Amino acid sequence: MDLVEYQGKQYFARYGVPISAGRVADTVDEALAAADDVGYPVVVKAQVQVGGRGKAGGVKLAADRAEVELHASNILGLDIKGHIVKRLWIEHATDIAKEYYASFTLDRASRNHLAMVSARGGIDIEQVADESPEAIARLQIDPLDGLDQQAALQLVTDAGLDAEALEQAAQILVQLYRCYIEGDADLVEVNPLVLTTDGRVHALDAKVTLDDDAAFRHPEWSEIEAIGHVDQREQLAKEKGLNYIGLNGTVGIIANGAGLAMSTLDVVNQVGGSAANFLDIGGGANAEVMANALEVINTDPNVQVILVNIFGGIVRCDEVAQGILDALERVELSSPIVIRLDGTNSKQARTMLEDHRSGRLVPELTMLGAAKRAVEIAGGRS
Repeated sequence: MDLVEYQGKQYFARYGVPISAGRVADTVDEALAAADDVGYPVVVKAQVQVGGRGKAGGVKLAADRAEVELHASNILGLDIKGHIVKRLWIEHATDIAKEYYASFTLDRASRNHLAMVSARGGIDIEQVADESPEAIARLQIDPLDGLDQQAALQLVTDAGLDAEALEQAAQILVQLYRCYIEGDADLVEVNPLVLTTDGRVHALDAKVTLDDDAAFRHPEWSEIEAIGHVDQREQLAKEKGLNYIGLNGTVGIIANGAGLAMSTLDVVNQVGGSAANFLDIGGGANAEVMANALEVINTDPNVQVILVNIFGGIVRCDEVAQGILDALERVELSSPIVIRLDGTNSKQARTMLEDHRSGRLVPELTMLGAAKRAVEIAGGRS
Protein backbone atom coordinates (compact mmCIF):
# COMPACT_ATOMS: atom_id res chain seq x y z
CA MET A 1 0.00 0.00 0.00
CA ASP A 2 1.51 3.30 -1.13
CA LEU A 3 0.89 6.37 1.01
CA VAL A 4 0.54 9.88 -0.31
CA GLU A 5 2.93 12.51 1.02
CA TYR A 6 0.99 13.73 4.04
CA GLN A 7 0.20 10.18 5.14
CA GLY A 8 3.88 9.31 4.87
CA LYS A 9 4.83 12.34 6.95
CA GLN A 10 2.29 11.48 9.59
CA TYR A 11 3.74 7.97 9.62
CA PHE A 12 7.26 9.41 10.02
CA ALA A 13 6.11 11.61 12.90
CA ARG A 14 5.06 8.53 14.90
CA TYR A 15 8.73 7.59 15.07
CA GLY A 16 10.09 11.03 15.86
CA VAL A 17 11.20 12.01 12.36
CA PRO A 18 10.98 15.83 12.17
CA ILE A 19 8.66 17.20 9.50
CA SER A 20 7.30 20.62 8.58
CA ALA A 21 4.09 21.84 10.20
CA GLY A 22 1.15 21.17 7.91
CA ARG A 23 -2.53 20.36 7.59
CA VAL A 24 -4.78 18.50 5.16
CA ALA A 25 -7.40 20.37 3.12
CA ASP A 26 -10.13 19.08 0.81
CA THR A 27 -11.63 22.47 -0.11
CA VAL A 28 -10.39 26.00 -0.72
CA ASP A 29 -11.87 27.18 2.59
CA GLU A 30 -10.08 24.38 4.43
CA ALA A 31 -6.85 25.34 2.66
CA LEU A 32 -7.22 28.92 3.84
CA ALA A 33 -7.87 27.81 7.41
CA ALA A 34 -4.89 25.45 7.28
CA ALA A 35 -2.58 28.17 5.99
CA ASP A 36 -3.71 30.55 8.74
CA ASP A 37 -2.98 27.81 11.27
CA VAL A 38 0.51 26.73 10.10
CA GLY A 39 1.68 30.28 9.32
CA TYR A 40 2.76 32.06 6.14
CA PRO A 41 4.44 31.58 3.76
CA VAL A 42 3.06 28.13 2.91
CA VAL A 43 3.39 25.57 0.17
CA VAL A 44 0.18 24.23 -1.39
CA LYS A 45 0.81 20.62 -2.44
CA ALA A 46 -1.36 18.25 -4.47
CA GLN A 47 -1.75 14.87 -2.76
CA VAL A 48 -1.59 12.21 -5.46
CA GLN A 49 0.45 9.02 -5.77
CA VAL A 50 2.52 10.07 -8.73
CA GLY A 51 5.74 11.95 -9.32
CA GLY A 52 6.17 15.18 -11.25
CA ARG A 53 3.67 17.16 -9.19
CA GLY A 54 5.75 20.33 -9.32
CA LYS A 55 6.21 20.28 -13.09
CA ALA A 56 2.48 19.68 -13.49
CA GLY A 57 1.58 22.73 -11.41
CA GLY A 58 0.64 20.73 -8.33
CA VAL A 59 3.06 22.43 -5.90
CA LYS A 60 2.87 26.19 -5.37
CA LEU A 61 4.34 28.66 -2.88
CA ALA A 62 1.86 31.11 -1.33
CA ALA A 63 2.84 34.22 0.59
CA ASP A 64 -0.65 35.19 1.78
CA ARG A 65 -4.33 34.22 1.84
CA ALA A 66 -5.01 35.51 -1.67
CA GLU A 67 -2.31 33.29 -3.14
CA VAL A 68 -3.49 30.28 -1.14
CA GLU A 69 -7.01 30.79 -2.48
CA LEU A 70 -5.70 31.09 -6.06
CA HIS A 71 -3.42 28.05 -5.90
CA ALA A 72 -5.89 25.84 -4.01
CA SER A 73 -8.59 26.65 -6.56
CA ASN A 74 -6.29 25.78 -9.45
CA ILE A 75 -4.80 22.60 -7.97
CA LEU A 76 -8.00 20.96 -6.67
CA GLY A 77 -9.40 19.00 -9.60
CA LEU A 78 -6.12 19.15 -11.51
CA ASP A 79 -5.30 16.07 -13.58
CA ILE A 80 -1.72 14.96 -12.90
CA LYS A 81 -0.81 11.97 -15.06
CA GLY A 82 -4.31 10.57 -14.77
CA HIS A 83 -4.65 11.29 -11.04
CA ILE A 84 -7.29 13.88 -10.14
CA VAL A 85 -6.31 16.02 -7.16
CA LYS A 86 -8.94 15.80 -4.43
CA ARG A 87 -6.80 16.63 -1.41
CA LEU A 88 -4.13 19.19 -0.55
CA TRP A 89 -1.35 19.37 2.01
CA ILE A 90 -0.79 22.92 3.26
CA GLU A 91 2.70 23.11 4.72
CA HIS A 92 4.71 25.91 6.29
CA ALA A 93 7.41 26.90 3.80
CA THR A 94 11.01 25.96 4.56
CA ASP A 95 14.12 28.04 3.88
CA ILE A 96 16.42 25.42 2.36
CA ALA A 97 20.21 25.51 2.46
CA LYS A 98 20.92 21.96 1.18
CA GLU A 99 18.93 18.99 -0.10
CA TYR A 100 19.84 15.36 0.61
CA TYR A 101 18.37 11.91 -0.07
CA ALA A 102 17.77 8.98 2.29
CA SER A 103 15.92 5.68 2.01
CA PHE A 104 15.55 2.17 3.38
CA THR A 105 14.33 -0.84 1.46
CA LEU A 106 14.94 -4.59 1.17
CA ASP A 107 17.86 -5.93 -0.85
CA ARG A 108 16.51 -9.36 -1.76
CA ALA A 109 19.77 -10.50 -3.37
CA SER A 110 21.74 -10.13 -0.13
CA ARG A 111 18.77 -10.80 2.17
CA ASN A 112 19.61 -7.62 4.04
CA HIS A 113 18.05 -4.22 4.42
CA LEU A 114 19.59 -1.53 2.26
CA ALA A 115 20.14 2.07 3.30
CA MET A 116 20.99 4.68 0.68
CA VAL A 117 22.05 8.26 1.36
CA SER A 118 23.19 10.97 -1.01
CA ALA A 119 24.18 14.60 -0.73
CA ARG A 120 22.44 15.13 -4.08
CA GLY A 121 18.80 15.21 -3.08
CA GLY A 122 15.87 16.89 -4.76
CA ILE A 123 16.22 15.00 -8.06
CA ASP A 124 15.36 11.44 -9.04
CA ILE A 125 17.73 9.01 -7.34
CA GLU A 126 17.70 6.98 -10.57
CA GLN A 127 19.24 9.95 -12.37
CA VAL A 128 21.93 10.26 -9.70
CA ALA A 129 22.63 6.52 -9.91
CA ASP A 130 23.01 6.73 -13.70
CA GLU A 131 25.11 9.87 -13.83
CA SER A 132 27.13 9.67 -10.61
CA PRO A 133 26.76 6.33 -8.83
CA GLU A 134 29.60 7.26 -6.52
CA ALA A 135 27.39 10.04 -5.11
CA ILE A 136 25.21 7.45 -3.35
CA ALA A 137 26.47 5.86 -0.14
CA ARG A 138 25.03 2.42 0.53
CA LEU A 139 24.91 0.28 3.65
CA GLN A 140 23.80 -3.34 3.92
CA ILE A 141 22.05 -3.83 7.27
CA ASP A 142 21.74 -7.26 8.84
CA PRO A 143 18.18 -7.47 10.26
CA LEU A 144 19.58 -9.08 13.40
CA ASP A 145 21.97 -6.18 14.01
CA GLY A 146 19.83 -3.22 13.00
CA LEU A 147 21.13 0.32 12.64
CA ASP A 148 22.70 2.30 15.49
CA GLN A 149 23.78 5.92 15.76
CA GLN A 150 27.44 5.17 15.05
CA ALA A 151 26.72 3.26 11.83
CA ALA A 152 24.25 5.94 10.72
CA LEU A 153 26.83 8.67 11.37
CA GLN A 154 29.41 6.83 9.29
CA LEU A 155 26.88 6.46 6.48
CA VAL A 156 25.98 10.15 6.27
CA THR A 157 29.69 11.02 6.48
CA ASP A 158 30.45 8.66 3.59
CA ALA A 159 27.63 10.30 1.63
CA GLY A 160 29.29 13.70 1.97
CA LEU A 161 26.59 15.53 3.89
CA ASP A 162 27.59 18.92 5.30
CA ALA A 163 29.33 18.84 8.68
CA GLU A 164 26.56 20.77 10.44
CA ALA A 165 23.99 18.25 9.24
CA LEU A 166 25.79 15.03 10.18
CA GLU A 167 24.59 14.42 13.75
CA GLN A 168 20.98 15.36 13.05
CA ALA A 169 20.88 13.37 9.81
CA ALA A 170 22.30 10.30 11.57
CA GLN A 171 19.63 10.54 14.25
CA ILE A 172 16.92 10.85 11.60
CA LEU A 173 18.27 7.75 9.85
CA VAL A 174 17.93 5.77 13.07
CA GLN A 175 14.34 7.02 13.42
CA LEU A 176 13.58 6.24 9.77
CA TYR A 177 14.93 2.73 10.23
CA ARG A 178 12.58 2.23 13.18
CA CYS A 179 9.72 3.47 11.01
CA TYR A 180 10.77 1.04 8.28
CA ILE A 181 11.07 -1.98 10.59
CA GLU A 182 8.47 -1.40 13.31
CA GLY A 183 6.09 0.24 10.85
CA ASP A 184 6.25 -2.79 8.53
CA ALA A 185 7.21 -0.81 5.43
CA ASP A 186 8.67 -2.12 2.19
CA LEU A 187 10.13 1.31 1.47
CA VAL A 188 10.69 4.60 3.27
CA GLU A 189 12.23 7.41 1.24
CA VAL A 190 12.92 11.07 1.95
CA ASN A 191 13.70 13.23 -1.05
CA PRO A 192 14.62 15.78 -0.12
CA LEU A 193 15.89 15.55 3.42
CA VAL A 194 16.81 19.20 3.95
CA LEU A 195 19.23 21.30 5.92
CA THR A 196 17.55 24.64 6.61
CA THR A 197 19.23 28.02 6.64
CA ASP A 198 19.03 28.03 10.43
CA GLY A 199 20.78 24.66 10.72
CA ARG A 200 17.92 22.20 11.21
CA VAL A 201 17.51 18.90 9.35
CA HIS A 202 14.08 17.50 8.60
CA ALA A 203 12.03 15.53 6.06
CA LEU A 204 10.54 17.78 3.40
CA ASP A 205 8.91 14.93 1.50
CA ALA A 206 7.87 11.37 2.31
CA LYS A 207 7.42 8.24 0.25
CA VAL A 208 6.21 5.20 2.17
CA THR A 209 5.10 1.80 0.90
CA LEU A 210 3.57 -0.46 3.55
CA ASP A 211 3.79 -4.25 3.45
CA ASP A 212 0.25 -5.50 2.83
CA ASP A 213 1.12 -8.87 4.38
CA ALA A 214 1.65 -7.13 7.73
CA ALA A 215 -1.82 -5.54 7.78
CA PHE A 216 -3.03 -7.98 10.47
CA ARG A 217 -0.67 -6.20 12.88
CA HIS A 218 -1.98 -2.76 11.99
CA PRO A 219 -5.75 -2.32 12.24
CA GLU A 220 -5.16 1.42 11.90
CA TRP A 221 -4.11 0.89 8.28
CA SER A 222 -7.75 0.50 7.28
CA GLU A 223 -8.20 4.21 7.99
CA ILE A 224 -5.13 5.11 5.93
CA GLU A 225 -6.36 3.02 3.02
CA ALA A 226 -9.80 4.58 3.16
CA ILE A 227 -8.46 8.09 2.54
CA GLY A 228 -5.65 7.24 0.16
CA HIS A 229 -5.84 6.86 -3.59
CA VAL A 230 -6.55 3.23 -4.44
CA ASP A 231 -6.14 1.81 -7.93
CA GLN A 232 -9.57 0.31 -8.65
CA ARG A 233 -8.01 -2.64 -10.48
CA GLU A 234 -5.82 -3.39 -7.48
CA GLN A 235 -8.76 -3.01 -5.11
CA LEU A 236 -10.83 -5.51 -7.12
CA ALA A 237 -7.89 -7.92 -7.24
CA LYS A 238 -7.42 -7.65 -3.50
CA GLU A 239 -11.07 -8.45 -2.91
CA LYS A 240 -10.65 -11.56 -5.05
CA GLY A 241 -7.44 -12.66 -3.32
CA LEU A 242 -5.17 -12.04 -6.31
CA ASN A 243 -1.61 -10.71 -6.30
CA TYR A 244 -1.96 -7.81 -8.75
CA ILE A 245 -0.03 -4.63 -9.51
CA GLY A 246 -1.39 -2.25 -12.12
CA LEU A 247 0.95 -0.84 -14.78
CA ASN A 248 0.40 1.36 -17.83
CA GLY A 249 0.90 -0.92 -20.83
CA THR A 250 -1.42 -2.72 -23.25
CA VAL A 251 -0.60 -6.41 -22.65
CA GLY A 252 -2.44 -7.92 -19.70
CA ILE A 253 -0.37 -10.58 -17.91
CA ILE A 254 -1.54 -13.69 -16.04
CA ALA A 255 1.09 -16.15 -14.77
CA ASN A 256 1.50 -18.65 -11.96
CA GLY A 257 4.35 -17.67 -9.68
CA ALA A 258 5.96 -14.30 -9.08
CA GLY A 259 9.17 -15.28 -10.87
CA LEU A 260 7.36 -16.42 -14.00
CA ALA A 261 5.16 -13.32 -13.94
CA MET A 262 8.23 -11.05 -13.75
CA SER A 263 9.92 -13.01 -16.54
CA THR A 264 6.81 -12.64 -18.67
CA LEU A 265 6.83 -8.87 -18.15
CA ASP A 266 10.51 -8.79 -19.17
CA VAL A 267 9.96 -10.84 -22.33
CA VAL A 268 6.99 -8.68 -23.36
CA ASN A 269 9.20 -5.62 -22.95
CA GLN A 270 12.06 -7.24 -24.88
CA VAL A 271 9.87 -7.91 -27.91
CA GLY A 272 8.63 -4.34 -28.03
CA GLY A 273 5.48 -4.46 -25.91
CA SER A 274 4.42 -3.00 -22.59
CA ALA A 275 2.75 -4.82 -19.72
CA ALA A 276 -0.54 -3.57 -18.33
CA ASN A 277 -0.10 -5.37 -15.04
CA PHE A 278 1.64 -7.96 -12.90
CA LEU A 279 -0.80 -10.72 -11.92
CA ASP A 280 0.35 -13.87 -10.14
CA ILE A 281 -2.38 -16.48 -9.61
CA GLY A 282 -0.04 -18.67 -7.57
CA GLY A 283 -0.67 -22.38 -7.52
CA GLY A 284 -4.37 -22.23 -8.27
CA ALA A 285 -5.62 -22.01 -11.84
CA ASN A 286 -9.12 -23.42 -11.63
CA ALA A 287 -12.12 -21.85 -13.34
CA GLU A 288 -12.90 -19.51 -10.44
CA VAL A 289 -9.33 -18.23 -10.13
CA MET A 290 -8.99 -17.75 -13.88
CA ALA A 291 -12.38 -16.04 -14.10
CA ASN A 292 -11.39 -13.66 -11.30
CA ALA A 293 -8.05 -12.91 -12.96
CA LEU A 294 -9.66 -12.30 -16.34
CA GLU A 295 -12.33 -10.11 -14.76
CA VAL A 296 -9.73 -7.90 -13.08
CA ILE A 297 -7.71 -7.46 -16.28
CA ASN A 298 -10.91 -6.88 -18.25
CA THR A 299 -11.60 -3.74 -16.19
CA ASP A 300 -8.49 -2.06 -17.61
CA PRO A 301 -9.49 -0.14 -20.76
CA ASN A 302 -5.84 0.04 -21.89
CA VAL A 303 -5.52 -3.73 -22.27
CA GLN A 304 -5.49 -4.77 -25.93
CA VAL A 305 -4.59 -8.44 -25.41
CA ILE A 306 -4.25 -10.86 -22.49
CA LEU A 307 -1.19 -13.09 -22.25
CA VAL A 308 -1.64 -16.20 -20.06
CA ASN A 309 1.68 -17.89 -19.27
CA ILE A 310 1.43 -21.01 -17.10
CA PHE A 311 4.06 -23.57 -16.18
CA GLY A 312 2.57 -26.73 -14.73
CA GLY A 313 4.64 -28.18 -11.93
CA ILE A 314 2.36 -29.40 -9.20
CA VAL A 315 -0.60 -27.92 -11.04
CA ARG A 316 -1.67 -29.87 -14.15
CA CYS A 317 -1.85 -27.98 -17.43
CA ASP A 318 -4.98 -29.81 -18.56
CA GLU A 319 -6.76 -28.59 -15.42
CA VAL A 320 -5.51 -25.07 -16.17
CA ALA A 321 -6.77 -25.32 -19.75
CA GLN A 322 -10.17 -26.48 -18.56
CA GLY A 323 -10.21 -23.66 -16.02
CA ILE A 324 -9.52 -21.14 -18.79
CA LEU A 325 -12.23 -22.57 -21.03
CA ASP A 326 -14.74 -22.59 -18.17
CA ALA A 327 -13.77 -19.05 -17.21
CA LEU A 328 -14.36 -17.81 -20.75
CA GLU A 329 -17.97 -18.91 -20.43
CA ARG A 330 -18.32 -16.78 -17.29
CA VAL A 331 -16.47 -13.62 -18.32
CA GLU A 332 -17.22 -11.60 -21.43
CA LEU A 333 -13.81 -10.35 -22.50
CA SER A 334 -13.07 -7.23 -24.51
CA SER A 335 -9.62 -8.51 -25.57
CA PRO A 336 -8.28 -11.70 -27.18
CA ILE A 337 -6.18 -14.17 -25.18
CA VAL A 338 -2.80 -15.63 -26.09
CA ILE A 339 -2.06 -18.76 -24.03
CA ARG A 340 1.18 -20.62 -23.41
CA LEU A 341 1.04 -23.76 -21.26
CA ASP A 342 4.04 -25.93 -20.46
CA GLY A 343 4.83 -28.65 -17.93
CA THR A 344 2.68 -31.42 -16.49
CA ASN A 345 0.09 -32.69 -19.02
CA SER A 346 0.88 -29.82 -21.36
CA LYS A 347 0.25 -31.91 -24.50
CA GLN A 348 -3.29 -32.71 -23.41
CA ALA A 349 -3.83 -29.07 -22.51
CA ARG A 350 -2.65 -27.85 -25.90
CA THR A 351 -4.98 -30.27 -27.65
CA MET A 352 -7.88 -28.94 -25.59
CA LEU A 353 -7.02 -25.35 -26.49
CA GLU A 354 -6.44 -26.12 -30.18
CA ASP A 355 -9.99 -27.40 -30.38
CA HIS A 356 -11.12 -23.89 -29.38
CA ARG A 357 -8.57 -21.86 -31.35
CA SER A 358 -10.02 -18.68 -32.82
CA GLY A 359 -9.20 -15.04 -33.24
CA ARG A 360 -10.13 -14.63 -29.58
CA LEU A 361 -8.18 -17.63 -28.24
CA VAL A 362 -4.63 -18.12 -29.55
CA PRO A 363 -2.49 -20.98 -28.14
CA GLU A 364 1.31 -20.71 -28.52
CA LEU A 365 4.05 -23.25 -27.74
CA THR A 366 6.73 -21.03 -26.16
CA MET A 367 6.86 -18.02 -23.88
CA LEU A 368 8.79 -16.02 -26.48
CA GLY A 369 6.35 -16.97 -29.22
CA ALA A 370 3.39 -16.10 -27.02
CA ALA A 371 4.89 -12.74 -26.09
CA LYS A 372 5.60 -11.88 -29.73
CA ARG A 373 2.08 -12.87 -30.75
CA ALA A 374 0.52 -10.87 -27.92
CA VAL A 375 2.56 -7.76 -28.77
CA GLU A 376 1.64 -8.17 -32.44
CA ILE A 377 -2.06 -8.31 -31.56
CA ALA A 378 -1.78 -5.36 -29.18
CA GLY A 379 -0.07 -3.27 -31.83
CA GLY A 380 -2.59 -4.23 -34.44
CA ARG A 381 -5.67 -3.23 -32.50
CA SER A 382 -6.98 0.31 -32.24
